[in-house]
Amino acid sequence: MSNIAPGADIADSASVADDARIWHLAQIREDAVVGRGCVVGRGAYVGNGVRVGDNCKIQNYALVYDPARLADGVFVGPAAVLTNDTHPRAVNPDGTPKSAADWDPVGVTVDEGASIGARAVCVAPVHIGAWATVAAGAVVTRDVPPHALVVGVPARRVGWVGHAGAPLREEDGLWVCPLSGRTYREVDGELTGS
Repeated sequence: MSNIAPGADIADSASVADDARIWHLAQIREDAVVGRGCVVGRGAYVGNGVRVGDNCKIQNYALVYDPARLADGVFVGPAAVLTNDTHPRAVNPDGTPKSAADWDPVGVTVDEGASIGARAVCVAPVHIGAWATVAAGAVVTRDVPPHALVVGVPARRVGWVGHAGAPLREEDGLWVCPLSGRTYREVDGELTGS
């Protein structure tokens, strides 16, 4: 566990892969799982029971609340937030403080290779599809299809992105990655590799 910086707070019941790197002031809560090759940045928070796949990057001060699920290769940008409460309140209607028993957490699910930009907010329960990109500062309030590029408040799809992360260009009925040359087809509002 030499990849864990002094000052990181790792719960005894958390499972952190030996080659994961956890930076100063990061907090990994009880029963969370952080996979192989992951990087959890300074001041980032990974909540109780959150599952983080292999080769993910959770950047500085990102907040990933339980019960979020991140597949392999997910990027969560600086200060991004994955929420877990559909009706947040500090108190019950009678004025008594809310406790863990007074609500049911709901999570954000992020599929393989997807990226969440800096200061974006994903309002649970939403599902971010594989290889999608949520732009910096976007507020996601509904599911994002695979390969979608979403921007704004609330987030809306403005294009498609490929596995390399670059916006795709439409050419002769195909969507083409300007970085890799890989082509994709759009069928019924979804993108598939061709």
